[in-house]
Amino acid sequence: MTALTLDLQDKTFANGLCALRDLRFNTEDRQFTAIVGPSGAGKSTLLNIIAGLDQEFRGSLSYAQPGAHAGFMFQEARLLPWLSVRQNIELVIEGLAVGEQKNARTRIDTLLQQVGLADFADSFPRQLSIGMQRRVSLVRAFIIQPRLLLMDEPFQSLDEPTAEQLRGLLLELWRETR
Repeated sequence: MTALTLDLQDKTFANGLCALRDLRFNTEDRQFTAIVGPSGAGKSTLLNIIAGLDQEFRGSLSYAQPGAHAGFMFQEARLLPWLSVRQNIELVIEGLAVGEQKNARTRIDTLLQQVGLADFADSFPRQLSIGMQRRVSLVRAFIIQPRLLLMDEPFQSLDEPTAEQLRGLLLELWRETR
């Protein structure tokens, strides 16, 4: 089943720079799709378009299930420094329906346990290593049980053992939730 269909004619910024042109693809439900290319090729721009964060493009984008939740793990952890780990995660569930919010809140502790951060739920981002911050971002992306999970170089700047651990964790969470 097709989950996402993109027909992007072009994405041109206000300064006239054309970042993307003539890009068409479909993704299937429950499929991993990787977008690769050199720095500056437009990968982040494309993910922002798919996430709906950038709607200034010519073309069309459609989802098999309109209104389905999408999770986004950005290149940077993007944690709010004045909020605890738990509060940073809870921030994204505020837009869910009341019943979904309740379910998500009960899953926070389980997910924090799975990523090895159960003892850090009340810690602030400045008290965490970069790897720990990335794990918080992963929990935040998963907590809404997204139909679509977008990840923009989520393991960059991590040492290889930590990056490998997080890739394994991602696969484990994906297998559990599909």
